[in-house]
Amino acid sequence: MPNLFNLFYIPVFYIPAWPGQDIVMNELSCFEFQQGRLFVGCLPHGRDLILSVEEFCEDVSIQMATFSVIGAVSSATIGAYDQKQQVYVTVKEEAPLEIVSCTGNVSLKDGKPFIHAHILLADEHGKTTGGHLFSETIIFAGEIDLQELTGRPMQRAYDDTTGLMLWK
Repeated sequence: MPNLFNLFYIPVFYIPAWPGQDIVMNELSCFEFQQGRLFVGCLPHGRDLILSVEEFCEDVSIQMATFSVIGAVSSATIGAYDQKQQVYVTVKEEAPLEIVSCTGNVSLKDGKPFIHAHILLADEHGKTTGGHLFSETIIFAGEIDLQELTGRPMQRAYDDTTGLMLWK
């Protein structure tokens, strides 16, 4: 019989760091943040999901955060990035859909809170679709938990290699 510990063991590499130290390992560049305020609440019915989160972050001075959303939307705009053409291909679905999962982050773009999120949606038959979340995704009912991160805020800037607005 196999050892269950070995089946589920995930190696973890400890990198000693002190607060505020930037960590670079094998071209992976990470920055340390501290947890700030934690917000849990309801999203406004009939409003755009992304704009609602951006406006909330601006109102309470959040520059960096991670968040998750559950609930339902009355319509959604999602997409995938065409890496060859370097453009997003989007689809708008005008139907009631359940939010199976939605995760994202908040950083700064041009000095304002900018949302980057992905969403997985299900229809009434359980068929799922998902991708990059775009505006014109209208909330039917939504609950959010948003964890503020404190430290030097990440800025988004154009990346020549990918054509995307990435953290710099």
